Amino acid sequence: MAYTVGQVARLAGVTVRTLHHYDEIGLLSPSGRSGAGYRRYDDADLERLQHVRYYRELGFPLEEIATILGDPASGPSAHLRRQHELLTERIKRLQEMVAAVEFAMEASKLNIPLTPQERFEVFGDFDPDAHAEEAEQRWGGTDAYRESNRRVAHYTKDDWLRNKAENEDWSRRLVEVIASGAPADSPAAMDVAEEHRQLISRWFYECSYEIHTGLADMYVADERFTAYFERIRPGAAAYLSEAIHANAITRA
Repeated sequence: MAYTVGQVARLAGVTVRTLHHYDEIGLLSPSGRSGAGYRRYDDADLERLQHVRYYRELGFPLEEIATILGDPASGPSAHLRRQHELLTERIKRLQEMVAAVEFAMEASKLNIPLTPQERFEVFGDFDPDAHAEEAEQRWGGTDAYRESNRRVAHYTKDDWLRNKAENEDWSRRLVEVIASGAPADSPAAMDVAEEHRQLISRWFYECSYEIHTGLADMYVADERFTAYFERIRPGAAAYLSEAIHANAITRA
């Protein structure tokens, strides 16, 4: 059965413009055309669109989805198994987050102070004190270090959850900009770099452009920082470092 672009848009819950964009970038091209040249989609096209929607829901950029779906070794069943595994992991993670938020809500309602461990347990294996001694040695005499300690001392578990959510939103935007192919000194990349600087200023200390470029250098010089950004996306550390320097030159 052949479907028009309007029918597919209604079935899949996307816009016609989105389907046109998918066709333009080669992610989902209709299998046929009408005599008048209009797009016609068949069942195989709908199946591919289903996988695109699942991967998009899981946060994959379009460029990566195209690569995944273009792998000849992965058929529809393999994609469904992978999506099931990813969604199951997400559900488990969200359930853990819900339990942590409920715990924080109850603690807040009863005015129970949370320990540092309780504040951070929602983040899994992250150790809030892992580099505390080194940080104090390197920056303990700075105003930024003192200001960060002053702010963090008053943060609740809800604060840390909001911080994590903001960082995840920012990380998604960073990945999207990199996936778009925009160079690190492009306006889009510099906007992401500026948002990163403002996140630091909002949550920890006033992050000047000088401080920000110093951090950028550390992101590529210190393997621990590099590893953190590489988990977001391979190449992200070097890309962000370059974008931060370009942003500082442009805005400072």
